[in-house]
Amino acid sequence: MRIHILGICGTFMAGLAQILIESGHEVSGSDNQFYPPMSDYIRNIGIKTFEGYSKKDLPKADLYVIGNALSRGNESVEEILEKKLPFVSGPEMLGRELKSRDVFAVSGTHGKTTTSYMLAHIFRDQGKDVGYLIGGISEQFSDSAKLGTDKIFVIEADEYDSAFFDKRSKFIHYSPLNLIINNIEFDHADIFNNIDDIKKQFHHLVKIIPKSGSLIYFDDDQNSSDVIKSGLWCDKVVIGSDHIAIDILHKVLIVDKKKYSLKDMPLSGEHNFKNYVCAILAATKGGLTIEQSIDSLKRFRGVKRRMDLVADISNIKVYDDFAHHPTAIQMSSNSLKDKYPSKKILGIVELGSNTMSSGYHKDNLIESLKILDKTFLLDHNNVYDYFNGFDSEEKMLNCIKAEILEYDIILIMTNKDSQKFIKPILDSLEN
Repeated sequence: MRIHILGICGTFMAGLAQILIESGHEVSGSDNQFYPPMSDYIRNIGIKTFEGYSKKDLPKADLYVIGNALSRGNESVEEILEKKLPFVSGPEMLGRELKSRDVFAVSGTHGKTTTSYMLAHIFRDQGKDVGYLIGGISEQFSDSAKLGTDKIFVIEADEYDSAFFDKRSKFIHYSPLNLIINNIEFDHADIFNNIDDIKKQFHHLVKIIPKSGSLIYFDDDQNSSDVIKSGLWCDKVVIGSDHIAIDILHKVLIVDKKKYSLKDMPLSGEHNFKNYVCAILAATKGGLTIEQSIDSLKRFRGVKRRMDLVADISNIKVYDDFAHHPTAIQMSSNSLKDKYPSKKILGIVELGSNTMSSGYHKDNLIESLKILDKTFLLDHNNVYDYFNGFDSEEKMLNCIKAEILEYDIILIMTNKDSQKFIKPILDSLEN
């Protein structure tokens, strides 16, 4: 089948293109801008690309996959609708390709990417050629998507909507056999009005897990528990029950009173401990033992932009982290403070998401940053006016450069391009 993808330069769509090519389809794609690393990735897998969405450049295809960044008024979209050409959303297209697979879906507000890679790594390290599509980059994987020959497929399952014509969450289309819910908090203020809207989407997802499947979640996460109370028809793996417990302080997983130590794992922090636990328990549903998973995870080096040490210059360490929600910011900050309790840490935070830039999490953000010695905030909309906030990168970088030598550690937290901070900071330290 000839398939054309509109919005192909996004991480998800590029991964989908990889899956479709491996499935035997002929794939082309268009986008407004093509930039590394995704542009290189797309061209390396042999996809013909078209820059822009002019209808004259819309190639003939059997099916058009429309990305969720596109909407009415887009010239290619209007042409597809006017000529009644067949189209689907990206998540629906992927769901069609996964109908015969045992899908392991990793969902939740935080930890999806890392936990997905942990789980895929466990299966691969134990000799299973699993398929996967994951939103980030891990140096231990040559790409972020692969069809695989094993029946198992690992997917990072996002609650964001599927397309302008399909407001269901992406994960509804994946029909998972086994589902991890790491946690549920309010996010994506551009499409959800409140936490109940988000829980409703998780509700829909839980309802389609078959009886032979399973749901893995933390008992102390109230929003997850609320979703489960609405009804559950599959097996449940409850972390924090009589059957499965965790000792966060000592990094111990306890299953049927047997203790498994995770204290020597490569990734630090409470959040990564919980990610490890979810991946280990999910892997048991794929036929592996807890011991096998722990052994494999000792060789997992993590995901890019998740507490990456990008430089150590003049005794000042610079870390890059993807955290952008108050809970994630607090977990990352605490993790670094635990590692360096006597060091002075300067936090640099960009309010990049729609939720954060709206000011929704004002009070939570203040609380999440208390452990850092000082924080500079890139606040384009001036919604956090009582903070160390800046409405431009230039103003903020000037202040950072003036004070940078007073700190031992610089922690950059943004879900946008972190290089706009990293490069000037490194230039300042090197000069």
